[in-house]
Amino acid sequence: MMSSRTFSLLAPVTLGIIILGIWEGVCRFWHIPPYLMPSPSAIWRALMLDGVALLHALLITLEITFAALIAAVVGGVLVAFLLVQSPLIERCLMPYVVIMQVTPIVAIAPLIIILIHNTPLALTACAALVAIFPVISNTLQGLRSVDPDLAAYFQMHKASRLQTLTRLRIPSALPMFMAGLRIATGLSLVGAIVAEFVAGTGGNSAGLAYQILQSGFQMDIPRMFAALFLITVAGLVLYTAAASLQRFALRHRS
Repeated sequence: MMSSRTFSLLAPVTLGIIILGIWEGVCRFWHIPPYLMPSPSAIWRALMLDGVALLHALLITLEITFAALIAAVVGGVLVAFLLVQSPLIERCLMPYVVIMQVTPIVAIAPLIIILIHNTPLALTACAALVAIFPVISNTLQGLRSVDPDLAAYFQMHKASRLQTLTRLRIPSALPMFMAGLRIATGLSLVGAIVAEFVAGTGGNSAGLAYQILQSGFQMDIPRMFAALFLITVAGLVLYTAAASLQRFALRHRS
C-alpha cells in the first residue's frame, strides 16, 4: 500500500514526465524549429553545453537572493516590532509600507540603481523591497494574535513591556512569521531576477536574468529555456527549504 507521502512525491513527478513526453512528441512530430519552441531534449543539450556558465550565473543570483532575504527578514521584523508598539506609530507608518508594496519594483529599480553605485548592493535592495512586505504584515499580525487570557495574566503580574514581547508576543507570532518567511523566500528570488533584468549587468557578475536576455538577443531559445529551468529548480528548492524550516520550527515550538 503506497503511503500518502510517497504518493504526494510521485504524483507531481509522474505528471511532469507525462507533460515533458507530450512536449517532446509534439516538437518532433510537427518539426517545430528550436527558435520557436525548443524540445526538452534541446533544452537539456543546451544545459549540458553551457552548464558551467549558467550555474555560475545561478550562484550570483542566489547570492543576491539570500542577501535580500536576510535584509527583508531583519528589516521586516524590526518594522513590525515598531508598528506594534503604538497605534499612532502604525497609523503614521503603515500607509508608506503599503505604498512601498504596491509600487512596481520595475518602476523604482532604475532610481535605486542610480542612487546606489554598488550594483550588487542595488540589486539586493531591489529584491529586499519585493520580499519585505509579507514579513512585516505576517509578523505584525502574529504579534497581535496573542491569547487575551495570557495577556491579562502577564498584565496581572505586572510584566514589563520587554517581558511581554519576548515571552508572549514573539512565541505567539512565530507561526505567522514563518508563513511570511516562506512567502518572502520566493519573492526574494523573483525580486533578484527582476532587478537583474532592469539593471542589465553583464560580465563576470551577471546573473541568470542577463543570461536570459543575452540568449534572447542571440535567438538561442534552448539556452534561454535552460536558464529558466535553473530558476524554476532554484525556486522549488528554496520553497521546500522554507517549508521544512517552518515545520521544524513549529514542531519544536509545540
